[in-house]
Amino acid sequence: MMYRIRAPGGGRRDIPVAKMQWRRLIAYLRAYKLRLLLAAIGLMLASALSLVFPAVIQRVIDSVFEDADSALLDTITLALLAVFVLRSLASFVQNYNLNYVGERIVVDMRCQLYAHLQTLSIRYYADRRVGELISRISSDVTVVRTVLTGNVSAFLQQSLTLIGSIAIMFYLNWRLTMFIIVLMPIIVGVAFVLGGAIRRTSTRVQDEIAGATVVAEEVFQNIREVKSFVRETYEIGRYNQAIDIAFRAAVKLLTARSVFGPIIAFFAFAGLALILWFGGREVLDGRLSAGELISFLIYGMTVAASFAGVISVYSQFQEALGATKRVFEILDTKPDVRDAPDAVQVAAVEGAIALRDVSFAYDDDQAVLRDIDLNIAAGEIIAVVGPSGAGKTTLFNLIPRFYDPDAGAILVDGRDVRGITQSSLRQHIGIVPQETLLFGGTIRENILYGKLDADDDDLISAARSANAHDFITELPKGYDSIVGERGVKLSGGQRQRVAIARALLKNPSILLLDEATSSLDNESEQLLQEALGRLMRNRTTLIIAHRLSTVRIAHRIVVLDKGRIVESGRHEALMAQRGLYAKLYEMQFRADDLML
Repeated sequence: MMYRIRAPGGGRRDIPVAKMQWRRLIAYLRAYKLRLLLAAIGLMLASALSLVFPAVIQRVIDSVFEDADSALLDTITLALLAVFVLRSLASFVQNYNLNYVGERIVVDMRCQLYAHLQTLSIRYYADRRVGELISRISSDVTVVRTVLTGNVSAFLQQSLTLIGSIAIMFYLNWRLTMFIIVLMPIIVGVAFVLGGAIRRTSTRVQDEIAGATVVAEEVFQNIREVKSFVRETYEIGRYNQAIDIAFRAAVKLLTARSVFGPIIAFFAFAGLALILWFGGREVLDGRLSAGELISFLIYGMTVAASFAGVISVYSQFQEALGATKRVFEILDTKPDVRDAPDAVQVAAVEGAIALRDVSFAYDDDQAVLRDIDLNIAAGEIIAVVGPSGAGKTTLFNLIPRFYDPDAGAILVDGRDVRGITQSSLRQHIGIVPQETLLFGGTIRENILYGKLDADDDDLISAARSANAHDFITELPKGYDSIVGERGVKLSGGQRQRVAIARALLKNPSILLLDEATSSLDNESEQLLQEALGRLMRNRTTLIIAHRLSTVRIAHRIVVLDKGRIVESGRHEALMAQRGLYAKLYEMQFRADDLML
């Protein structure tokens, strides 16, 4: 696969995806040049000092043992100890700085990923599952960290040791060294072929692990449903199946790794055997001393180990490119909804809304809204009704630009919302969904989400207006009570009133309300209706209506059917038309009417 980039002087050129991935990975290291320089100095010093030991062995055999010089042996031993101390210090400098850089890169990349995910549109999340995204931001980033620090360090250290050993071996006996040089192209070819297989299999392993994470995440989020339907055994089986698929992929990766190592080791030890055979003849012919042969063999083993290490790191690089690809897939994703280059921030909004010939489809083959024309005056309350699938929720999603219409335009105060920055537009829109989801922290934190810098007086005032203050103060820790995951520790009515308090604290000019009171008891519904009445006061409000009481307080009712506005008007006028609204009234609202 190729990656197209802009070429110097204009135009574009294609480069391999793997090469482009490495360029992007290396870019994360540039911010830590000083620490990398210290690590590089430590690495080079440690590698150079590692090459001293075989030369010392040669000196001991050829000089100390032959001459029986114990004083020289003492001197060499002390010098060798000093070398090892210095090498240990150099290794410390290398390891500390590299690991520090590695941890910082994990932080940088996770923060970048998380920030980028915040910019992506609602459509992106609708097409993906949360567990997969969590897998990419956690485990995949950890793999990338290993590549950029541990693997790069090992690659450089093994490469320096390899090059240094070969240079010394050439100095000792160039004929012996040629045995090793001839074997290298063969080993590189094998590594290239197997490395590609390892990279592809590793990507699959990461994907399958992400799939298993998705299964677990879904179950944990819906644990009530799992237990109420007694599906624990079923979910255990589903997770085990996902893990088993990941295991089978991991076995394929393990097989590739297992084949890789022995093949490389065979060529390495074959080279050592040839060195011993040819070197022994050189000693017998008097062209090489016994100490030089032993030193050469040690250097040969060092070369074999270093070369095997380089190839092993190469295979790990290939393996990590799979995780890297998954990370960059997110970073390369562009949001569907973007601010225009000349988009402006609006400081204040009156709340007039106009939809001009708006059409929208989630998929290209099926329109959800068709040719919607609707004018809403500032401060007007509009009830939106219609059968399931009519497009009510989609209409709500277009106003704050969660999606952009495929055709037509949406105007706020006469300005096309595509010419307004998303942040400033949404700052003036409050949304209270039918299913209220709270964050797992305290009630205080959830209400303050509407205005982070609000003081306690504003917080309590909003809670009072939402009829939430009384039940909050009755809790053991009051506003500092933990609501639990998704607000599970509160009742449905309490969660909705907290959500209304949050919206009141935000003080938006436009309110989108998916009114849901049908499942509440009479007392909770009355409290909620009072809170909703305060919330809607002096605000442009669109309500997906579920109850007759909501329909009757609306200034106008808009009836949607199959993505089109088929009726519009007051309750009495629409009933007189005997159209779709009248049918909906008989099916949905009449029971409410009898109770009033």
